[in-house]
Amino acid sequence: MTAARVPEPKITTIERFILDQQQQHVDATGTLTGILYDMALAAKIIAGKTTRAGLAEILGSTGEENVQGEVVQKLDHYAQRTIFRLNDHTGRLAVMASEEEADIIPIPAHFPVGKYVLLYDPLDGSSNIDYNISIGTIFAIYRRRSESGPGTLADVLQPGRDLVAAGYIIYGSSTMMVYSAGQGVHGFTLDPNIGEFLLSHP
Repeated sequence: MTAARVPEPKITTIERFILDQQQQHVDATGTLTGILYDMALAAKIIAGKTTRAGLAEILGSTGEENVQGEVVQKLDHYAQRTIFRLNDHTGRLAVMASEEEADIIPIPAHFPVGKYVLLYDPLDGSSNIDYNISIGTIFAIYRRRSESGPGTLADVLQPGRDLVAAGYIIYGSSTMMVYSAGQGVHGFTLDPNIGEFLLSHP
């Protein structure tokens, strides 16, 4: 009797997908791969708070205003610090900039600097937090322009045509991460059962 054919599982994690993309570039060092994966990790951590916002004492404001004159929400601050701390020590970035900060965010002096620049809005639409409406993270990645040392304002102020990668993360009824590195747009949905982003929108 012929055994029944067992279908292959069609599962592609974000880690596998990014690594597969990296292998298409012979000169790739894995640095960009690391940044994208760190943003996916940040998304998981932030999503863990947004889904429990009413239970985790993270609703409401900090009482401060950001550079846009907007009231800073507690979850705003949490998302800002999460993204910063996942990226400040890796040696991949020269500098960061955030919608929540008036100045560029240098890499702490005791950590190595790298060749990329990360710009982000940690939690766009944060005024909707208390109303259970979708909110999200926006990010962009550039190569630094300065030769070495700490990153500069010129590294941050670059035109969109020089983007290396960009994406967004939506926190709502499901958590989705969508990004492009110049080879199409790729969407991943967080499976809460396994804690992984899976390719859902090729």
